[in-house]
Formats: sequence, C-alpha cells, structure tokens
Amino acid sequence: MSRDRPWIMRTYSGHSTPEASNALYRRNLAKGQTGLSVAFDLPTQTGYDPDDPLAAGEVGKVGVPVAHLGDMRALFEGIPLEKMNTSMTINATAPWLLALYVALAEERVVDPKLLSGTTQNDILKEYLSRGTFIFPPRHSLRLASDVIAFTVDAIPEWNPINICSYHLQEAGATTVQELAYALTTAICVLDTVKERLGPRAAETMPRVVGRISFFVNAGVRFIEEMCKLRAFVELWDRLTRERYAVADDKLRRFRYGVQVNSLGLTAAQPENNVVRIVLEMLAVVLSKRARARAVQLPAWNEALGLPRAWDQQWSLRTQQIVAFETDVLDYEDIFDGSPVIEAKVRELADGAWREVETVLDAGEPLAAVESGYIKERLVTSNAERIARIERGEQVVVGVNKFAETEASPLTAAGVEAILTVDPKVEREAIARLAAWKKQRDPARVKDALDALKRAAQDGTNVMPASIAAARAGVTTGEWGSALRAVFGEYRAPTGIGAAGPADAAGAREDITAIRAAVHALGKELGRAAKILVGKPGLDGHSNGAEQIALKARDVGFEVVYEGIRVTPAQLVASAIEEGVHLVGLSILSGSHLELVPAIVRGLREAGAKDLPVVVGGIIPDADAKRLVDAGVARVYTPKDFELNAIMRDLVSVIRHAHERG
Repeated sequence: MSRDRPWIMRTYSGHSTPEASNALYRRNLAKGQTGLSVAFDLPTQTGYDPDDPLAAGEVGKVGVPVAHLGDMRALFEGIPLEKMNTSMTINATAPWLLALYVALAEERVVDPKLLSGTTQNDILKEYLSRGTFIFPPRHSLRLASDVIAFTVDAIPEWNPINICSYHLQEAGATTVQELAYALTTAICVLDTVKERLGPRAAETMPRVVGRISFFVNAGVRFIEEMCKLRAFVELWDRLTRERYAVADDKLRRFRYGVQVNSLGLTAAQPENNVVRIVLEMLAVVLSKRARARAVQLPAWNEALGLPRAWDQQWSLRTQQIVAFETDVLDYEDIFDGSPVIEAKVRELADGAWREVETVLDAGEPLAAVESGYIKERLVTSNAERIARIERGEQVVVGVNKFAETEASPLTAAGVEAILTVDPKVEREAIARLAAWKKQRDPARVKDALDALKRAAQDGTNVMPASIAAARAGVTTGEWGSALRAVFGEYRAPTGIGAAGPADAAGAREDITAIRAAVHALGKELGRAAKILVGKPGLDGHSNGAEQIALKARDVGFEVVYEGIRVTPAQLVASAIEEGVHLVGLSILSGSHLELVPAIVRGLREAGAKDLPVVVGGIIPDADAKRLVDAGVARVYTPKDFELNAIMRDLVSVIRHAHERG
C-alpha cells in the first residue's frame, strides 16, 4: 500500500526585522517545515514606509517590515528561491511584494519561471474583513488581475491569488456564506481577468483557472468543515466547467491551503487551543478527495499575543505527527458513500449556490461589496454568533462553560509566554530606510515612479513597471503613493448601518435593564449618552469594534464609529467635535502601548482630561496595567466575551466620570 505525499507544512511567521525573520525561517526549515508563509507588518501591507506617521507603533508588530529590495535580500538570505515554495500574505501591495521577489530572483540569476509559491492577493475580502485595502475596489481588482495575467506566462508555477474564505469565517460568515462569498469573489476576479486578457482569453483562461487557489478556514465543528471542503470541490468544478468552459479536469481541481480557525482560540485556558487546533486540522486532511495542499496551524497562545519560536515548533510537530505517525495518508477517501456526509454536502452546496445566484442576479459581484450588502450580512451573522455564546447555546469550553481552572504552567511566565517586539525595531527600520534612500540614484527612482504612474493611468499591466521600480530602489511607501496619486484612496462601509441588533431573544439577561440604565444615564448627563468607537493605526480587524458599536447602539447609546485606519490626532479631534462621553479603542495589532497613550495625551492637551478612555484587544496583563497607569479607565481582552457585561460597565465608567467632573 503506497502512502500519499504529505501536504506542504508551513507556519505563518515574520516579525521585527528582515534579519530576525530570516533566522526564524531558516530554523523552521531545519526543523522540517517544507514551505514558507511570510507575514508582513501592517505598514507594508497598506503601502507605507516605516517613517510614515500612520506607521507609528505598527512597524514589525504583526509581521516583517519590507520597505525595499534591500529588505527582501535580507529576508531571504541563504534561502534558495528556486527550491522554495513561498506563500506571501499580502493583498493591496501584492504586485509590489511580488515585484521585489522577482527582482531578487533576477539579481540572483534565477529564472522567474522556476519560482513557486503564492501571493494572497484577494483584495475583495479586505473590504469585508481584514481592512488592508488602499484603493477603491475596482482599481484594486484591476491590480489583482494584473498579477494574475502577468504570472500565467512569466511565472507559470506561481499561484497569483488565494481566494480567501478564511477571513470571511473570521468576520462571522456562516458555512454557507463562506462558500458563497468565496465563489462570488472568484467569479469577480476571473471575469475581470478575462476582460483584461482580451483576444488572449480563449487560449489563456483555462491556465488562469488552473493556477487559482483558495485559502480556507476550518473551525472546530470538523465534520461540517470537512463537508464544506467537499462542497467546495463540487461547486468549483461546476463553476469552472459551466462559466469558463474549462475542459481539463486537472485545471478544474480545487486547490487550497488552510490555516485552521483563529476565531475560536481562547485567551481563557489557552492550553485547550491545542485540542481545537488538532480537530480543526483533521477536517482538512482526513478526506482525500478534499485534502489541503498546504497547511499552517496557529499556535496555542495566539489569543494572548505573538507566538514564540517554540510555540510555532509545537504547531509544526502537530502536523508532522499526523502526517508521519498516523495512517491518515494510507487510504482512499474514507467518507465516500456515507449518506450522512453526502446529505450535509448537498445541504451546504445547494445553500451556497442559491446565495451565489442571489448576488449574481443583483448585478455584477463587485456591486455586492461596494454596496455593503455582503459586509452587513457578515456583521449580522457575527452578532448572532456572539449572542449564541452569551446565551450559552454555543459552548466554548473554559469561557462560557467549565470556566473553573487550575493555573496554567504554560502562561505562568506572564509576558514571557509570548513574543514581544522591542520598540527600537521601529527606530532602526526608519534609520535603515534613510540609509537606503541615500545610496540610490534619485533620477532613476523618479523615472521608475513616472513609468509606474503611466502604466496605472493608461491601463497597462503594472507588474513590469513595478519590477523595474524595485530594481531602481523604490520603496513600498513610494510605490503606494504613486498609485494613490492615480487611483485615490477608499473608505469602506462599516457594515453596522443596516445590520441587525446585536442581541437576540432569550439572552442570559434581559437587556431591558441595560437600556433602562443607559436611558437613566442620559437624564443625569442632560442628553443621550454618546460614545466614540475608534480603530487607531493600521489595524483593520474591525470585527470586535463593529460588534461593540452594534451592541452599544442597540442598548441606547449614541455611537460614533468612523471605521478603520484613523490617526490618534483624528480620533482626538472627533471626540472633541462630537462631544462624546467615552472613547472606546480597539487594537489587535500589538501597538496599544504606542497608540493609546498618544490618544490619552491628545485628549488632555485638548482640554478633555476627564473624558474616560477604555481599550479592547489582545493585550497582555502587564501591558494592561501600564495602560491603566497611563490613565485608561478599563482594559477588555478576549476573556471579556459578554457584551452585555461590557455595556453595563460602560454605563458605570461614564457615570463615575460625570460625578467626578
């Protein structure tokens, strides 16, 4: 009996500096990791250099900063590009990071046709979940299609896009919505590429379809998740055969990588996350017909902060145990012929296809993103999920049931149980950037940027101009600024405008009492209690902020929520102008120690020293204490999952501030 080949094994990693990330990659490869999955920091993802004001506090925090070709050299020092399968989690700046990668390969005299890997490049889901978009959707879609059209010939072994259902589930999608909206995204992308290919489309589209890959989530309900993947296989085959006339069944194959669910990781009893991660992994490796081509697992402590090298090793060893010690790879598909599995697959596939048709019947798929239709559906679904947890209908062990616990030796070290990024990383990155700019030829840089702008303006594929700019020494921020000058920037709908209420019948406590408390508070204040929900910095993960805003509005607060990517100064100005009674900040990027004190100082300088500030996010206990010492009234972390309790607390905080004032 012959065994199947194992999937590509990755860990999603990168932090601090290109040099530190390179050392981590080389250690992980030595431990048996078979592919790289590069995490870039938020300035890199959103087209800013480390010295930009919007990058303050964000450099090197959630990934590695890559500002120019020199950084790319350091990131891949000693790693043979022609032998490596490299996945890059990059979207709005995907053309630029791929251009840097290609320029580095050419510098090493490596034929780009030998390169293999993936650029995530699914820009549409950025408007729905992660928030690292830059340009309006149509321009962003054009850039994504440029990468696809370029790579199909120039880098034929490259996967130019991951259609990401992963982030849709993280944003609250049901299983049916995850299937449906991933497929509508794929239709939107492929239709755009087909149009841009023009006369080449008939010959080229089958190869384009054959290089499309997906990045999928797998939650802890692993039977349903496995059925979801089997439904994906069926629906993708149907879509590519019927809509794009792809005759070769190999080119219609559903190709996907997976990171198992981070949404379900808990800060309470975090050791339980190991069991969750293993079960979620089984969903994507047990069924041979729907087995993942690449797997990356989160670490047990990612709900607490950045994982250390040891934590990532544990996740890698989990993959290796399943692949090499068990008999998972020894058999044909063990679920074929099961009436239970077939019925569930049919239910999911039929439900997803109905929603796909709903979107298509309303017009082009992009309209469902631009109008906010999909975003509102996701926000509502997420609110319903949170309400089920609050009611106890959806059990989360260690959180809303079986919360009694022994002290964990894994977290006894406190802040040492996670990776912390030294603030000097940002200063050093700015210094490296200045040194890089000094040694460039300014005329060559200008010519390259002018050529890039011309390509953007006249509709030419931007990839050749981007590669030339990389060789000339252009920086990430300069590339982003050049295209901003042509395309403009974009602020997406927040999704809370028409979303349903955050509460549902039968909650653990009747929110009538909370509404009464908010109403009474308004009488004491002389007007309705008003709060500002803010997302400072570049962190685009807005799910938590949206749910707080939705719940606060539902219980009677007036809510000001301006969406993502707002500077501390803008938030201070908005708080003063709107006359709010409380400022609530949501930060999940690890930049809380830089951004929150800046806002507190700004409020004091603006004469609002008594205006209470509360903060929510992935914040270690030691950092929470520092924030309180800096003047923050409350710090909420993932352990504080009951929104009703938070609402009651906000009433108390505002009342206390009013009485004190």
